[in-house]
Amino acid sequence: MNALLQRLQIDLPLFQGPMTGSDTPQLAAAVSQAGGLGFLGCGMRSPQAMREAAAAVRAATAKPFGMNLFVLEQPTPDAATVQAAIDRLAPLYADLGLPPPEAPARWCEDFLAQFEALLEARPAVASFTFGILSAAQVRRLQDEAGCYVIGTATTLAEAQAWAAVGADAVVASGMEAGGHRGTFLGDFEASMVGTLALVPQCVDALSIPVIAAGGIMDGRGIAAAQALGAQGVQLGTAFLACPESAIGTAQRAAMADAQATHTRVTRIYSGRPARGIVNTLMQQLAPHEAAVPAYPVQNALTGPLRKAAASRGRADYLSLWAGQGVAAARALPAQQLVALLAQEWQAALRRLKF
Repeated sequence: MNALLQRLQIDLPLFQGPMTGSDTPQLAAAVSQAGGLGFLGCGMRSPQAMREAAAAVRAATAKPFGMNLFVLEQPTPDAATVQAAIDRLAPLYADLGLPPPEAPARWCEDFLAQFEALLEARPAVASFTFGILSAAQVRRLQDEAGCYVIGTATTLAEAQAWAAVGADAVVASGMEAGGHRGTFLGDFEASMVGTLALVPQCVDALSIPVIAAGGIMDGRGIAAAQALGAQGVQLGTAFLACPESAIGTAQRAAMADAQATHTRVTRIYSGRPARGIVNTLMQQLAPHEAAVPAYPVQNALTGPLRKAAASRGRADYLSLWAGQGVAAARALPAQQLVALLAQEWQAALRRLKF
């Protein structure tokens, strides 16, 4: 058993990736109960919703679980930028019989309030993306809440930055991963490093555990990550197809039909580069991608459109987040999937002994 498993008291080096808006307490609990580490993506949850979700996981399992936050500041976009974004989106809203979106009272949740709720919830693991904590914040989580703190990195420099502020481990997230890129240093284009290249760089440079993420869909991927030096793996898209996830029928159908070449990284949905399955919305807004306001402004303005599309089964207007391995996703109950991944992993390790 490696040091990561010993510290977290879990049986398998397998994390269910936090997927804000798509994961559920039921999914997190099922993964943890099966011996992995389930996660709640809390970037868009209010502090009260965070408390309720953590309580729901604890009601379903006594096993450890994690919670993830987006490190964000409340933006102050100028009125002209916001209005231009609204004007671009108005025809799409009209297609669903909806009025144009309006600027919300606030663009995202208050990170500091979420951080306090995280301290109160005391999950076994607290992980972060989109930015970095201060060393003082890391120490508070470790000392006051007993959390194991994990930072998300898309480059070696970001991984080193997390190690410098005292993080216990780093998720090295390759460009194959679905959903939002966690980049916070340098430009997004330069951060498009694949998992196979990123993980060994981080392993060689850091003294803390590295968790591999991006494109890992089965036991062979877990074994490959282990060979690269990772002490654990984080899978998001692989768990997205589980019945316990929150995605609707339209997104499940889109995933079932998708191939690896059907995903793209785009800013059009949220203002931050994210990988998803190509659909009508992505194609229609692609010419305007450079003009899209940064996250979370665009995300808030497209939110009602995506919510309405989900309720109507309109996959053409959804943000169909998924990684390059989407074609290998299996629609199995989470506990069954974890057991299968563990079996595949051990079989892959045996095949490597030649």
